[in-house]
Amino acid sequence: MPKLQNVAQTSNFFVRFSLPSGDLRRHMRKKGINDRFIAENIGLLCHDAVLPGSALATVNTAGDYQGMIERFAHTRNFTEISLEFYVDNEYKSLKFLEHWMEFITGASPVDPSSDAYHFKLEYPNTYKSNDTRIVKFEKNHFQFLEYRFIGLFPLSLSSTKVAYSNSQVLKATCTFSFDRYVAGETSSLARDLGIAFNNQSISKSDFRNRRLTGEDLQTTLSSVFREGGYNTLNSGPYIKASGKTNLASVTSSSGQIIG
Repeated sequence: MPKLQNVAQTSNFFVRFSLPSGDLRRHMRKKGINDRFIAENIGLLCHDAVLPGSALATVNTAGDYQGMIERFAHTRNFTEISLEFYVDNEYKSLKFLEHWMEFITGASPVDPSSDAYHFKLEYPNTYKSNDTRIVKFEKNHFQFLEYRFIGLFPLSLSSTKVAYSNSQVLKATCTFSFDRYVAGETSSLARDLGIAFNNQSISKSDFRNRRLTGEDLQTTLSSVFREGGYNTLNSGPYIKASGKTNLASVTSSSGQIIG
């Protein structure tokens, strides 16, 4: 197939949030944001995302070699990412962002409406997410690229404009900061199969030509969506709690029944 037909599309992606357990989860539940909404719905409401980038900070060294200035990398800097969300008619997506930031700065026991209210910051391990992921995939769900964010938290929530004019879908934009990201799968299954961190255990041609097995299907995009314990996608094999795959009604992309 010509190379120009083998290009990735921008419209196929998925965002999955995972908040640290403890006080932040309890704070969210008190605001009406349950664990299922965080694991499933808020990611689907994210309609505009970016794949993360980074930059190397360097230092110049002169004098080691006559007439030459050398440059060496000393720090890897990770840029912020901005995500845009549709606001549902219960405003849960907006509340999710608002109350996450409120928790970070709202540890003061004083009534927020009181004149004596003040901000008291929480400890980072209580509000930073170490398992939020952005997955860029293709329509067949077999080609995908996963990014896992370490130390992610909302940095700024942009003002949301409303107006007396033709109604449009309300959107909220939030900028997130993170300490670093990991490119590639990080699950224990991916490690066992030797495909974690974008490693290739088998060639792509061998993968397409041979008969698919349950282990192969577990490493497809469907298994990525189900890591949180929820069946986000309705297609593909269902990964049971025992780790076994039900292949009774699974078909390959060519229509061949598997199992």
